[in-house]
Amino acid sequence: MQVIPVDDVVYFHADDKYTQVVTSAGEALMRKPIRQLTAELDPDKFWQIHRSTLVSVAAIARVVRAATGQLTIHLRNSERSLQVSRAYAHRFRQM
Repeated sequence: MQVIPVDDVVYFHADDKYTQVVTSAGEALMRKPIRQLTAELDPDKFWQIHRSTLVSVAAIARVVRAATGQLTIHLRNSERSLQVSRAYAHRFRQM
């Protein structure tokens, strides 16, 4: 068992029965669905960007829009990027 402070979380990603918790220090798994996490987390600090992904707003370095309209989030202090689904792209329309 590992306790991870919410402020350390970069993003959550649902994968089958587990949810992957990604921090700048590493990764862990938990058995809590994204739907439940969405209800429990502060919506000003964590945004759902895909039906299986919640990202920390503080971890977003920039958002890039491809010519096709697809949005990609680039994370601070990481080479990882996350795709935004069309259903959640409305969050970034004014950016």
